[in-house]
Amino acid sequence: MAREYAPQFIEVRHHLHAHPELSFQEFETSAFVRNKLTEWNIPFEVKATTGVVGLIRGKNPDKKVIALRADMDALPIQEENDVAYRSTKPGVMHACGHDVHTTCLLGAAKILNELKEEWEGTVKLIFQPGEEKNPGGASLMIREGVLENPKPSGIYALHVHPGVEVGRLSFRGGMIMASADELYITIKSKGGHAAAPQYTADTILIASQLVVSLQQIVSRNNSPFNPSVLSITSFQGGNTTNVIPSEVKLMGTFRAMNEEWRFRAHELIRKQTVELVRAMGAEAEIHIDVGYPFVLNDEDLNAAARKKGEEYIGAKNVETTELRMGAEDFAFYSHQVPGCFFRIGAGNQSKGITSGVHTPTFNIDERAIEMGMGFMAVLGATP
Repeated sequence: MAREYAPQFIEVRHHLHAHPELSFQEFETSAFVRNKLTEWNIPFEVKATTGVVGLIRGKNPDKKVIALRADMDALPIQEENDVAYRSTKPGVMHACGHDVHTTCLLGAAKILNELKEEWEGTVKLIFQPGEEKNPGGASLMIREGVLENPKPSGIYALHVHPGVEVGRLSFRGGMIMASADELYITIKSKGGHAAAPQYTADTILIASQLVVSLQQIVSRNNSPFNPSVLSITSFQGGNTTNVIPSEVKLMGTFRAMNEEWRFRAHELIRKQTVELVRAMGAEAEIHIDVGYPFVLNDEDLNAAARKKGEEYIGAKNVETTELRMGAEDFAFYSHQVPGCFFRIGAGNQSKGITSGVHTPTFNIDERAIEMGMGFMAVLGATP
């Protein structure tokens, strides 16, 4: 059925790709999803303004409940692909494949709904907003009860991976992706003439010292066997050659795969920032925007899904996903119910489809859509 329906869902993907919407602004996408579910007589409700939650009841609907999740938002990137379905919205692009994820879940929904007399249990379809932006659409969906009434015994989500060739699946049990917290630091002093630094605290110098010093938080307080990254990614201060600015702003990200270390590190970052800056004669304000926890794949659910993947496409086409310091708000679900976040190959070296996610030339080999919708249907119907 996935093979039969793939052409029409490739067209669905083209429509979604051409009409991307930023996080928490997925109004057209949400309406499109609702229209499809209505067309197929699948009941649904709206959560978190643009989120959509559908229910498909098979035979013995109370026997089990499986949730399948897709994210719907796009990124603030100007697309550079020369394709017929190129983004029609300047500066907005589906550069992370969420158009593919939504398409695959819609395809799985159609298949499961047409076969609902042949499988047991209930499948909950979660079309989620805002994966790319704090606080994460998943957290809002959970707050509004997406994991209740009925409560799933497991939740699955796929993500396209251009680094894996199309026709392959990739799984990993346990920790798979990192937590992600945003750092915002402001360093203040009275400023002054660059030729007379003795009369002020040099905010540029202080900020520079702080950037270097913060690297020691990870390298000298954390076990080298516990993955963690602290990166300062923005340094803003001053606008001329002869003035020491009164204010410098830093921004960055902190990643971890251990919740105890994560929040201990927050305290170390705050302490080091405030005390170092004060020792050098200035004042610091720091805000840590707590984001997504690390993604935790349930070992049993992951092993079962991997086995199903091997049955679906052959063991030689199933890989082990590498550990990644990127983040995903699927993490919120995975800390509430057993979760399995897996990847489907979307690249094609011979066709030059190799650009990474979050780049203006990201695209996929669209044979991945047949794979994604078919395998998501398999997971939904698994006993």
